[in-house]
Amino acid sequence: MLSSTTHHLHCLLKFHPISPSSPMARAMTRALPLSLKPTFSKPRFLSFSPTHMRVNPSFKPSLISGLWVGNEFGNGGDFRVLGGLGMRVCCGGGGFGGGERGYRKVRKKFVKSKRKVKDLELSVKILIEEGLPNDPEVLSIAEMLRLNAPMAMKLAFDGLKNPEHKTRDTTINDVACFETIELSLLLCNDEFIRKLNKEWRDEDHATDVLSMSQHIPELKLPILMLGDIVISIETAARQAEERGHTLLDEIRILLVHGLLHLLGFDHELSEEAEAEMEKEEELLLNNLGWQGKGLIRSACDAVNDGSLHVKDPDDRKKEGSLRFYRPKFKYIFCDMDGTLLNSKSQISSANANALREALSRGVQVVIATGKARPGAINVLKTVDLVGRDGVVSESSPGVFLQGLLVYGIQGREIFRRSLDPNVCREAFAYSQEHHIPLVAFCGDRCLTLFDHPLVDSLHDIYHEPKAETIPSVGQLLAAAEVQKLVFLDTAERVTTSLRPYWSEASGDHASVVQTVPDMLELVPDGTSKGNGVKLLLDHLGVTSNEIMAIGDGENDIEMLELANFGIALSNGSEKTKDVADVIGLSNDEDGVADAIYRYAF
Repeated sequence: MLSSTTHHLHCLLKFHPISPSSPMARAMTRALPLSLKPTFSKPRFLSFSPTHMRVNPSFKPSLISGLWVGNEFGNGGDFRVLGGLGMRVCCGGGGFGGGERGYRKVRKKFVKSKRKVKDLELSVKILIEEGLPNDPEVLSIAEMLRLNAPMAMKLAFDGLKNPEHKTRDTTINDVACFETIELSLLLCNDEFIRKLNKEWRDEDHATDVLSMSQHIPELKLPILMLGDIVISIETAARQAEERGHTLLDEIRILLVHGLLHLLGFDHELSEEAEAEMEKEEELLLNNLGWQGKGLIRSACDAVNDGSLHVKDPDDRKKEGSLRFYRPKFKYIFCDMDGTLLNSKSQISSANANALREALSRGVQVVIATGKARPGAINVLKTVDLVGRDGVVSESSPGVFLQGLLVYGIQGREIFRRSLDPNVCREAFAYSQEHHIPLVAFCGDRCLTLFDHPLVDSLHDIYHEPKAETIPSVGQLLAAAEVQKLVFLDTAERVTTSLRPYWSEASGDHASVVQTVPDMLELVPDGTSKGNGVKLLLDHLGVTSNEIMAIGDGENDIEMLELANFGIALSNGSEKTKDVADVIGLSNDEDGVADAIYRYAF
C-alpha cells in the first residue's frame, strides 16, 4: 500500500460550502464549470454526502465553496475552455463523437450511431488555467484530451460491474440510468495545484493530480456529475522525463488515475484496494493502447529503487519549466559586477540558462551596469548571449557606465554625460604623482597614462576594452570626452586613502562611487544608474510596474526602488538590501537564476 508520504495526493476531496463572494469561491466556480443542461431554475449550492466522500479530520475548513450548479455559469476570464466532447455513446455499444458549449468555441464533431437502447451523452470539458501560457505542446495535448478522456470514460464504465471489484464504491454502478455524464479536466501549473493541495490536505507542495467527485446519489438526477480532475502540467513534465516517456503519456496516466478515483477506487483504503486499483490502471492503459505504467506501479517502483522525487516546498520554479508560467514582468533590469557575475567575474551556466529561459518566454533582459558596452558584450559572449536573440548587442537597449551612457531602440544613443575636464586633469595629476593606475572610460574606449598590471586586469578579468596608453594628460583629454574615471589599488588603500581624499577633493564637481573593493570611480555629480534606467523606460514607453530589477551595490539602490519588484543579492551592501523587496542568494550562489525562477513568473 502506498504510504501517505509517497502518495501524490490522489484522494477524493470534500467541499465545505462557504460564502460565494469569497475570492477562492469565485476562483473555483470559474475553474471547474459544468456544461449542464438547465436543471434548476436558480443556481444553488450542493454539498457532498459524507458517506461518499472521505475527509481527513485534520483538514482545515476550506476557502473553496461547493460548486454552483444550474444554467448560470461564468468563467470570469481566469480559465480557457478548449472545448469538451458532448459525446453520444449507445449503452448497447455505440460510437464516439463530439461537440460542446464552451467559452472559447472550437469545432464540434459528431459521429452518429444507431440507437439500440438509449443514447448516453458524455460531456467532457477541457480547461486550461490562465496561469499557463499558450504553449503549443500544452494546447496540442489539450486537443488530444478532447478525444482521449471520453475513450477512457467509456472503457472505465464498461468495467463497472466487474464482480472482482471488492473495494470500489458502488454508488456508481449502472451508468445506463443516466442521460448525461459530465466530467471537467483542468490543466494548470504547480503554483495553482499547490494552493489546492494546501487548502484541501494542508500539504504545502505541488502534486500531479487531484480528483474531486461531484456525484450525489441521493439527488437521483438524470445527469451523472462525475467530477473534476486537476492535473499539473509542470509536475507531469518532470515525471515524464524521469520515467522516460512523453508529456502526453504522463497526462494520460494521470487522467486514468484521476478517473478511477472518481469511480470510487481508492488505493489508500487498504492493501487490497491498492492492488485492485493498480490492476485496473494497468488494464485501462493496456486496452487504450497508451504508453507507460500506471501511477501506482510507477510510485511503488520509485520507492523500491530509492528514486522517489521529494517535493521542494519553496516557490522557485524549476529550470526548464518557465514555459508553463506567464511572465509577471516585461523587463528584467540586471546589474553585472557582483550580481550577474560571480566573484571570479564570470557568468555561471545556471545564470545563463535562466536568462535564456526568460528570453524564450518573451521577457526582455536589459543590462544596467557600470561597465562599458563592449565590456558587457565581451562577458555575455562567453555564454553565447550576444546578438539579436541574446541579452546585449550594439543594437539593443542598455544602461552603461553607471547611467552615463544610455542606448535605446536599435542601440541608438539617447543619453550621454561627461565628467568635468578639470576633475579629469586633477585626477591624472594625482595618478602620476602617486603612481596609482587610473583609467578613463570614454564611450567604447578605455584610456590610461601608463601601463600597469592592474590596468591589464580590467581587460583580462573584468572584460573591459583593452586600455590604450596615451603619453600625456593633454593628449588624453583631447582624444575623447571622459564619462568616468576609475582608480585601481588594493582594497585597503581604496578605503583608507583614496576614498576619503577624493570624497573631499571632488567637491560639487564629481561623485565617488565604489562598486568593488579595489576600485574607486569618479563620475559627474548627480550621476545615477536609476536615472539612466528611468530615461530608458520613458524612451521605450514602459512603466516601472512592468519591470523587475536585480542588483547588489549602492549604485543599484535607485534602480531597485524604481522597479515594481527589486531584488538585492545577499552579497550586496546593507543599504541596498534595506531598500529591496527581497534579499536573494549571493552572486556565487547563482542569485540571478534563483531570482528569475522564483519571482519573474
